[in-house]
Amino acid sequence: MTPEPSRDVPDGMRPDARATWPSPELINSWLGDQDIDFEFRPGEDVAVHDDPEAVAQARLFRDVLGRFASGVTVVAGVSNGEPVGMTCQSFSSVSLDPPLVLFIPAKSSRAWPLIQRSGRFCVNFLAADQADLSNIMASRGTDKFADVKWTPAPETGSPMLEGALAHLDCAIHAVHEAGDHYVVIGRVLDLVADADSDADPLLFYRGQYRTTDARS
Repeated sequence: MTPEPSRDVPDGMRPDARATWPSPELINSWLGDQDIDFEFRPGEDVAVHDDPEAVAQARLFRDVLGRFASGVTVVAGVSNGEPVGMTCQSFSSVSLDPPLVLFIPAKSSRAWPLIQRSGRFCVNFLAADQADLSNIMASRGTDKFADVKWTPAPETGSPMLEGALAHLDCAIHAVHEAGDHYVVIGRVLDLVADADSDADPLLFYRGQYRTTDARS
């Protein structure tokens, strides 16, 4: 008995042809020009084509921009009653009246869609001794907050991480698409800093964690 032709097999091809097809991985290796992940910031991978010129341009972009030292923050929110967070270097103040700030998550971010749906977030400025926390929040782990101490922010309930230098409790004001990222503008609802703390900030420069302490 001749088997019925498969709907996935074109006319004129044997019905058992699928068993002899090359694997998707082998096909991709033949095609070339596949997107590869290229890390620009902690935990942030951006798709770059694998042709040498594109990779070289991406590396140059990363290396030159890496000479701009920046602070390190964790943007955190609550989704379905569970905390979510992401490490973020690209943070800036925007406006005093009204009080606005911004951060720039990659489109590949897993945490950002969850934070966006909640409509609120807290920006935590990390201290010099919190590089491990930055790495945890930059990972793709499913339970980043398992050993992280935090309290709900007064206005939104978003996580304020213990030991951070300051916390900005925000509501999402606007989101703009920008290439392979989003520019997220938040309206500051409340902000907290420990006026008595003399801790140094955590910085990121040329692919490494730094701080303002000249010895580090």
